[in-house]
Amino acid sequence: MNILLVEDDRKIGQFVKRGLEEVSYSTTWVRTCQEARETMAEGQFDAVILDIGLPDGSGLHLLTEWREQVLDVQVLVLSARHEVDDRIAGLNLGADDYLAKPFSFGELLARLRCLVRRHTGQKKTVLQYRGVQLDLLKRVVTLDDVPVFLTQREFALLEYFLRNPSRVLTRTQIVEKIWDCHFDMESNLVDVYVAKLRAKLRRADESESLFQSVRGVGYKLL
Repeated sequence: MNILLVEDDRKIGQFVKRGLEEVSYSTTWVRTCQEARETMAEGQFDAVILDIGLPDGSGLHLLTEWREQVLDVQVLVLSARHEVDDRIAGLNLGADDYLAKPFSFGELLARLRCLVRRHTGQKKTVLQYRGVQLDLLKRVVTLDDVPVFLTQREFALLEYFLRNPSRVLTRTQIVEKIWDCHFDMESNLVDVYVAKLRAKLRRADESESLFQSVRGVGYKLL
């Protein structure tokens, strides 16, 4: 699993990050709201562990922003506040679970696993198409059972294509989905990343790529 940890306390952050990595969870640790925004925009995460008290703002405000953007990610809120009203506020703003500090790592891990199981049980977690397999939980891609190593952006782009096989995806759609920004007509960003996927997912005995260029529009997965 790919986890985003948003926690400004150094000791807690190091403790949680180390514990998650020991159970083979890829963990990105940031310490401010701004870092969390930037990191979330750049990658895809299965779950977020979110502290409420951050140096540049409230984690609850950040949570509100993400829910307004309809981000499909599970959020476990951490807080030193024990009052019932605080827990209710966090859950009402879109948190999927709430854990008060101090906490045991065992309970944190159990809650996190429960959230992800519940969430992924509602959607397909392994995408397959013409010998390409993408496992959303393990963050693994294979071609004919051979591992293919992709960056986070490449992984997200491939997932988008696999969810839309045989459909033409415009450059604008791709940029807004993968980079969460408006498309610059002068940019060749999409072309560069599609070229990378073509190279990594091309079989030695095939002349035709999995990705077809649609002149002046975008690309589609054949």
